[in-house]
Amino acid sequence: MSAPDRPEGRGRLLTGVTWAVLLMGLWLWGRDIADGSGASSAPTTGDIAAVGRPLGVPLPPPHDPIEGAAPERVEVPSIGVDAPVVARGLDKDGAIEPPPFDTPRTVGWYGSGTEPGAKGPALFVGHVDTETQPAVFYGLSAARPGAKVEVTRADGRVAEFTIDDVQVFTRERFNADKAYGPREKGRAELRLITCGGTYDRAARSYDANVVVSAYLTGEKSAGSGSG
Repeated sequence: MSAPDRPEGRGRLLTGVTWAVLLMGLWLWGRDIADGSGASSAPTTGDIAAVGRPLGVPLPPPHDPIEGAAPERVEVPSIGVDAPVVARGLDKDGAIEPPPFDTPRTVGWYGSGTEPGAKGPALFVGHVDTETQPAVFYGLSAARPGAKVEVTRADGRVAEFTIDDVQVFTRERFNADKAYGPREKGRAELRLITCGGTYDRAARSYDANVVVSAYLTGEKSAGSGSG
């Protein structure tokens, strides 16, 4: 969405320039996002900076992929995220359509891609802030490897993920393989994506994206303990 099209007073929600980064990844990956194929990400260097990958953090083994189901809610307790999830498609320009401007605390799931828990990376996107207040993924850059992400699904199951990487991708050097490709082939994975870097007031856009990667480590029934 271009600046003139944005509802007055909504301020710094993700703009078309920043969401174009997501578009680039989708066009490059195409159907590979949906079936989980594609290259595995390589070690990060240069202008793709690691926000947090502390040495010695124990990570649990991956859980085998499970049958996919649409997500209804996502929780990241370590950064205070507990939000509804809505399916989103592509807008008229071919970019992932973010949640509506009047629901900045809602997370969007790319509904034509992987369902959380199934093999491959499921894509979740959310606003970082508005002109007056933080939005749903305001604290995403503070997420750290080892933290848990729970996705409640329409089938009554909760897919439990563990964060294993947090990256900041500059718009100029965006790498679709690292942002959207599976980190390890055959795993069920999750991506949480929002704006990052510096806000350019002239362009009305942030100059980077924060991409949190997680992988499936368990499942349980909604309302139960770990299973």
